[in-house]
Amino acid sequence: SPKNIQEGDVVLVSGTIGDHGTTVMLARSGMMEAGNLRSDCMPLNELAKAALECGGVRVLRDPTRGGVATTLNEFVENTPWSIVLEEGGLPVSDEVASACDILGLDPLYCANEGKMLVVVSPESAEAVLTALHKTPGGEQAAAIGHVSRAYPGKVVLKTYLGGTRILAKLTGA
Repeated sequence: SPKNIQEGDVVLVSGTIGDHGTTVMLARSGMMEAGNLRSDCMPLNELAKAALECGGVRVLRDPTRGGVATTLNEFVENTPWSIVLEEGGLPVSDEVASACDILGLDPLYCANEGKMLVVVSPESAEAVLTALHKTPGGEQAAAIGHVSRAYPGKVVLKTYLGGTRILAKLTGA
């Protein structure tokens, strides 16, 4: 449960982000032939099992509706916690990044049907990440951020340029 989150916890994602939502949007726009994108739909039971067996897991959730940014906002809204993401640590494939540029989308808000977010204690983070890497579908798992008190109730992205950007919940369609 998000109620278990503590300061210093590490935020992991089980693989590249935005694959499903970007693939769907390209298909809807008629541009699907332009790339090699595929939806990331897959069951998460084995990835969840691998993470849970390591211990220290505070919360697991798939970032389907609203993507990674919206799901993480749901974890910290109305709490003293913030989640600080590192832009350089976000696993986004080149295909998704390019397609999002063309479509005017942000991969952080694109649906993921076969990925999961894991908030884990700092002591267990490396073990969980290693377990995810060894599990089919988790080969590209990454640590993408941490829990802080710096921006209560907010998700913040530390950019490549050293600035910060607040990532609000997705609104609209």
